[in-house]
Amino acid sequence: MNATSPRVKILITVLAAVLLAALAAATVVRARQNAAPGTGGADRAPAGAAASSDAARHPGVRVRVLSNGLLSTVSLDDPSGPRTVTSTHCDRAYTSGGTTACLTPAGALSGPRLLVLDENQRTRRTVPLTGLPNRTRVSADGRMVAWTLFVGGDSYAGGGFSTRTGILDTRTGRLVPSLEDFAVFREGRRYRAADINVWGVTFASDANRFYATVASAGTRSLVEGDIEARTLRTLADNVECPSLSPDGRRIAFKQAVGADPANGWRVSVLELATLRRTELAETRNVDDQAAWLDDTTVAYALQRPDGTNDVWTVPADGSGSPHLLVPGANSPAVLPAAD
Repeated sequence: MNATSPRVKILITVLAAVLLAALAAATVVRARQNAAPGTGGADRAPAGAAASSDAARHPGVRVRVLSNGLLSTVSLDDPSGPRTVTSTHCDRAYTSGGTTACLTPAGALSGPRLLVLDENQRTRRTVPLTGLPNRTRVSADGRMVAWTLFVGGDSYAGGGFSTRTGILDTRTGRLVPSLEDFAVFREGRRYRAADINVWGVTFASDANRFYATVASAGTRSLVEGDIEARTLRTLADNVECPSLSPDGRRIAFKQAVGADPANGWRVSVLELATLRRTELAETRNVDDQAAWLDDTTVAYALQRPDGTNDVWTVPADGSGSPHLLVPGANSPAVLPAAD
């Protein structure tokens, strides 16, 4: 990759920091106004949407979310009711296996950071980052943490965008700063290009494999990654922001309508064994990395016209209709009842 001049890179970084600081301030104000919101003002569900039965199927289970930027927890028995709101501010967050990954917004004089928190929300590791926080995931055992940020300064990006995606092994401390250094294989052959971008990691059950999106030459593909081999192998095209199901058999993802992101995205599910796709009953534009509530239900965030996010769910088999799960929130992650 070719880089721009140091002066331009400094200008980009300063402008990004100022923008993020302004967004963070606005988000904090909204969070204070909606610390325990009701459903008033939320997007209406499509015709036929019924009351959610998630609580009945998951007694005692909690969901960790961002209440408009503040790390929070809400009971699935009453997902629209009171929630525990912390003072930890994140642009994106995810919790699994007792580990929470929090991508903090940039400050006026500092860039964003990755905070790795334990089950008591104490900081175990801090990683300085550069760019605009976009995605983060944690492996099921809490060991592996991944993150994606939008960045500037890549000459190939032109009017598009560029990303940086890294992985941290919290057990060994091993840090992979950028997955773009991994070798990409397409249909068995090594693929080389200057415009490769990687984002949206989701981890397999072991500490070595993962899935992600690789984009190059206008094509966005699902890849299977191998950390030890430092390889990315394409599996299917037009698959973005994958999320592996608890049973490890399916990928929830956003699929560009007509393979063109300008048309928006449909939340869909891919069976890994057959690569068969199922478009889910949510017909609105879902620009998010979905999460699995369980093996039958997918959760995701939708934004209202005023910028407030809400967490919705939809059956993973294409049936049913969307349900509003947690109003005034995003970045959902299920916590075990005994956690």
